[in-house]
Amino acid sequence: MPTDGPSQSTTRAGYVALVGRPNAGKSTLLNRFVGEHLSIVTSKAQTTWQRVTGIRTKGTDQLIFLDTPGLLETRDLLQHAMLGAALEALAEADVALLVVDTTKRPTQTDTDRILAAFSEIHRPLHIVLNKLDQANLSSIEAWKSWAEEGLSGQVHSVSAKTGKGVDSLLNVICEDLPEGPFLYPEDDIASDPVRFFVAEFVREAIFEQFHQEIPYAVFCQVAEFREKQDPTYIHVDIFVERKSQKRIVVGNQGSAIKKLGSAARSKIERFLGCHVYLDLWVKPLPSWRKSPDHLSRLGFRVPVEGDPHQL
Repeated sequence: MPTDGPSQSTTRAGYVALVGRPNAGKSTLLNRFVGEHLSIVTSKAQTTWQRVTGIRTKGTDQLIFLDTPGLLETRDLLQHAMLGAALEALAEADVALLVVDTTKRPTQTDTDRILAAFSEIHRPLHIVLNKLDQANLSSIEAWKSWAEEGLSGQVHSVSAKTGKGVDSLLNVICEDLPEGPFLYPEDDIASDPVRFFVAEFVREAIFEQFHQEIPYAVFCQVAEFREKQDPTYIHVDIFVERKSQKRIVVGNQGSAIKKLGSAARSKIERFLGCHVYLDLWVKPLPSWRKSPDHLSRLGFRVPVEGDPHQL
């Protein structure tokens, strides 16, 4: 339920969508804004599959950041759902941030996909040229030139990884927030349930440990969470598409899943601040990425014909 927030002066609160092509650094930027590792970050592209909400209360301003899946070319129903989640967040937001990866020059595919997503957006827009710590000047200038010609928004240069330029960007975003009461308590940093983040940390560990098809064929869901015992017992189901994938995730005599459990448990304990007994179960769920029923069961909003949140 919304809170009244501070009463000493006018408050501002609003939703800020972080949108862009895959691997632009949206999740790293969200984590930098909030000051907490909420959204999973790996070296692989397309790790964000669902909207992740992070909250930053700064004086009389409250920003609710929406990290979104990348604006990608869809190949299956899961990717359609991911794209829909990004476009839905963009449509609902009070302020839009277009995050771009300046380590590579803009391509026609990049710019076409971005322009299609932002064509009907009529709200404050900030174009965030990210990864300054890694990009060369010519690539940065190419993106800046394109943004100034193709979009009507302020252009900012930042490094989400090092934090350079992020505080200045945050101050400018605050000026675009609508006046109104805080939507969440001042000390909240996220609105998603703890179970969501626990499952995401297991999935992050999978992305770090496995390669090729495995990370993209796996989804995690918390089946049981007993916090009134020490250590906290957490049962997570790891869904794969084929039995052969289950054998890889489990490994020879359970070696791979033991390594996975250790890595994921460390992430979860750091987030929860308590000892955890992590119980991982690997279950085949055939072709779950293409099944409307399976995707709905796993918490995805399945797109339907005529869905406005599709390109």
